[in-house]
Amino acid sequence: MKKKELVRLLALEDFTPIYQQADEVRKREKGDIVNIRAIIEFSNICGRKCRYCGLNSTNKKAVRYRMSPKEILDTAKQAVDAGYQTIVLQSGEDPCFHKETLGHIVKSIKAMGVAVTLSCGELTFDELEHLRKCGANRYLLKHETADPELYRELHPCGTLAERVDCLRNISKLGYETGSGFMIGLPGQTLETIAEDLLLLKELNCQMVGIGPFIPHPDTPLAKEKEGSPGLTKRAVALTRLLLPQANLPVTTALGVINQQEKENAFGCGANVIMKKVTPSPYKEAYEIYPANLEKTNIVKDRKLLEDQIRALGRTPL
Repeated sequence: MKKKELVRLLALEDFTPIYQQADEVRKREKGDIVNIRAIIEFSNICGRKCRYCGLNSTNKKAVRYRMSPKEILDTAKQAVDAGYQTIVLQSGEDPCFHKETLGHIVKSIKAMGVAVTLSCGELTFDELEHLRKCGANRYLLKHETADPELYRELHPCGTLAERVDCLRNISKLGYETGSGFMIGLPGQTLETIAEDLLLLKELNCQMVGIGPFIPHPDTPLAKEKEGSPGLTKRAVALTRLLLPQANLPVTTALGVINQQEKENAFGCGANVIMKKVTPSPYKEAYEIYPANLEKTNIVKDRKLLEDQIRALGRTPL
């Protein structure tokens, strides 16, 4: 699909036929299985200044933390025992988790017999290569917006070219490469979203996270409007058509705005869901955007999510 066609589809009054097409492709390529990933947010310390993110280094109100390797591995073990087959390690760009420390953690989790996904920001080729050799399977690095000017405005600490170069390195090293973007960023247009979708296609992303923008009260974008859940779902559906075999999560942000929209997203192409297993109170402190979070109970939370997925006619895995 060309940019003009994507813009036309995004603006359709009735998107139902596209949702149905995306769901058919999802069923053909992925079946009715929903893969549940356990996400451990092991550090909210970040050197970046992204203007939309509650973890940005200029937010002095954020309560910072850094889990110890033992805490991370203990949490991972509990998640594996509860049935999770993938552990996602997510953090801000924390310089204290150098490649040797993170590599040891990856090796230890891999020894538990599960896959490991990393989402730790932009790393050097050497760092990415080391972590890949330690056994990391996937790497998620959202490009956030394919508009260079908008990227520069929102990210005073980096450029879109640097972000895309890092994504290309991730792909070169044999990771299952993941990217994604937000819907509703100030200054975003349907043309911008179309460019986002085409960049995902160009990078041949194997996993894609698309969620609505949610303003954080302690950031420069505090007074901006939330992104549209409906437009988010449309973007997910078009991604399924552009990248039929990709793993597409229902993002946490979509559920924060509207739980019903989160459930409905499984009907427009999504096949993955991330579940926070981050220990309390760390979970509450990992506040990219505001959310009401209950205390972590890994076993109970997993069972509840499995029941919800079965109620939607899908099989949890």
